[in-house]
Amino acid sequence: MAEQTAPPEGTGAPGAPPAGPGPAVEDRPDKPDAAVVRDALGVGVAVGLSGFAFGVTSAGSGLSLLQTCVLSLLVFTGASQFALVGALAAGSNPYTAAAGAFFLGVRNAFYGLRLSQLLALPRAVRPFAAHWVIDETTAVTLPQPTRRAARIGFTVTGLTLYVLWNLTTLVGALGAEALGDTDAWGLDAASPAVFLALLAPMLRSTVERVTAALAVLLALTLLPVLPAGVPVLLSALAAPAVLFLTGRRKRGPADRGDGGPDGDGDGGNDEDVAERQKGERRT
Repeated sequence: MAEQTAPPEGTGAPGAPPAGPGPAVEDRPDKPDAAVVRDALGVGVAVGLSGFAFGVTSAGSGLSLLQTCVLSLLVFTGASQFALVGALAAGSNPYTAAAGAFFLGVRNAFYGLRLSQLLALPRAVRPFAAHWVIDETTAVTLPQPTRRAARIGFTVTGLTLYVLWNLTTLVGALGAEALGDTDAWGLDAASPAVFLALLAPMLRSTVERVTAALAVLLALTLLPVLPAGVPVLLSALAAPAVLFLTGRRKRGPADRGDGGPDGDGDGGNDEDVAERQKGERRT
């Protein structure tokens, strides 16, 4: 399938890949800086305020004010922080709780592999930027059409979220005593709810929705029988399971030699045909 590309910024070399992280310019037009900043601030403020819930939950689980604030300053990955204090509140061994939080935070390393290519930051800045590689900065950065927009989105989201998350963590930890029984307020559900609100619009295809539904089912099924934090880790098995079943379904017609649904003998499906037709129109 022919693919249209645009010359990189500042050069007129025909056929060269675009300078930005996204596909062809006509498919993803330039986005004004003000629009990128607006979107980044929206995510940063919305999620940053949920640091209050973490402060309250952490203090309610027995961590001191200093321990709570240091967690937000140095760990700075909400899901892992909630997993740690949740496991401690449930009576788990501190080392087991820390291990579960660590493995949950490993996902950020995979985000970093992709973001490092998109942002292409100077070496001196990378160690500091790595601290801001989290779910929200990744969600804002990846859709940007150019490298400039990606850098703006990453920086504004990371800075806003880091400052607000730590400030609201401090306020939440200080106010935990005034709130009384923190479990009665259900504030530990605030961060997961915000993350789901960010994730839901990204589930566009049937495969993505099925994967998410299976992951939720696995987590809920394993929750009563496994230690805190473990069901969330095991729910990640939904992704390879769905990919395996999808691959077998697509390979089935080709293996039988019946030509598949499109009848052209290549085992393709309706989506493959539509994609090829789209490419032919572009050519």
